[in-house]
Amino acid sequence: MFVDQVTVEVQAGKGGDGMVAFRREKFVPFGGPAGGDGGHGGSVILYVDEGLRTLMDFRYSRHFKAKPGDNGQPKSMYGRKADNVRLAVPAGTTVYDADTHEELGDLVNPGDELVVAQGGRGGRGNIHFVSPKNTAPEIAENGEPGEHRFITLELKVLADVGLVGFPSVGKSTLLSVVTQAKPKIAAYQFTTLVPNLGMVQLDDGTDFVMADLPGLIEGAHTGVGLGIQFLRHVERTRVILHLVEMDPDNGRDPLTDYHAIRQELASYDETILARPQLVVATKLDLPGAQERFAEFKAALLEEGVSEQDIFAISSITHDGVQPLLQATATALATAPTFALHDTVTPGKYTFTPDNSDLKVSQDEDGTFILSGKKLEKLFKMANLDHDDGVLRFARQLRSLGVDDALREAGAKQGDLVAIDDFTFEFVE
Repeated sequence: MFVDQVTVEVQAGKGGDGMVAFRREKFVPFGGPAGGDGGHGGSVILYVDEGLRTLMDFRYSRHFKAKPGDNGQPKSMYGRKADNVRLAVPAGTTVYDADTHEELGDLVNPGDELVVAQGGRGGRGNIHFVSPKNTAPEIAENGEPGEHRFITLELKVLADVGLVGFPSVGKSTLLSVVTQAKPKIAAYQFTTLVPNLGMVQLDDGTDFVMADLPGLIEGAHTGVGLGIQFLRHVERTRVILHLVEMDPDNGRDPLTDYHAIRQELASYDETILARPQLVVATKLDLPGAQERFAEFKAALLEEGVSEQDIFAISSITHDGVQPLLQATATALATAPTFALHDTVTPGKYTFTPDNSDLKVSQDEDGTFILSGKKLEKLFKMANLDHDDGVLRFARQLRSLGVDDALREAGAKQGDLVAIDDFTFEFVE
């Protein structure tokens, strides 16, 4: 089954908690703080696998969670870092944030990687909080929460040559003739529902990948028919073979079909028409097709289409197929490598946290509720099991401007304040 779009949930691992510990060993004077740091949580990473051609692996498994890092240990021993979760995707996969629709990266080349959920860093143990004023601190950090998000994976087929045209103009038949691919072929429209790929190999050793793309109809760029499901796949092709049927009994005009397809391509992405394009008249073995092709060719020449870019073939008798393939190979040799979306440098996606989102609200009981990304992160990383840790967290809240924000909201001495499930009294 061909799957080219899927939304999945990714959850990075939480960092391990730092530890409060002291060395108390015989013959070791002034042992002091010895609580180690927690290990980093695992990240969720996408990478290109050249052997994949579809997103089928994500159809039934859509939740991926990395493990948390180990907690810090006594004797200044660090916790173990968790392993990353690595997910293979085919080349040509574009990654979007499912909620904001922001493009996170475009995985095109072998070796491309993208961290879509960054693992939390390990919390620091009390060995990091020693000062001349506090030589035995009971302060440690909990591990940083791992990032959680929903992402959309969208595959755009990577092919050198794309076959476009109305349904049933002979795209699948041509692909089956020039490659070893065996697409479904039948005498009704929309036989091809997903792209089919095949490798063309010429006698001179030249080879290229050809894609049979589902048929277009008018209004495809607005979602009519298979719509954008098809159009996004043509974005990657370097040379386009525009197939137009010459059957006199099909009830359509070849020139009108030709203009309609070009209009759909331009409406979706005007840069597509700037690529090399060969016009291929098909089904020349049918009675009356030669006469219709002569009229069609004359009209194209009047519009300025080069005679070298117009071909007539019959996939049944194979007439004209080899010259078409040779011309396609020549066009590919001179076709520019058009710019894809800017790929993310292998590594991690850089998230930009908003540190100015502190919010104060009040519930029905009169309790003031504090919220905000940075505030909630500090709370989750605060170790409140020791008095030193509580005092440190209070200083962090003050530095965020929580005291002033509560006063502006009307908080007075003794009022209850809540952060998540933690409640305390406001003290002036």
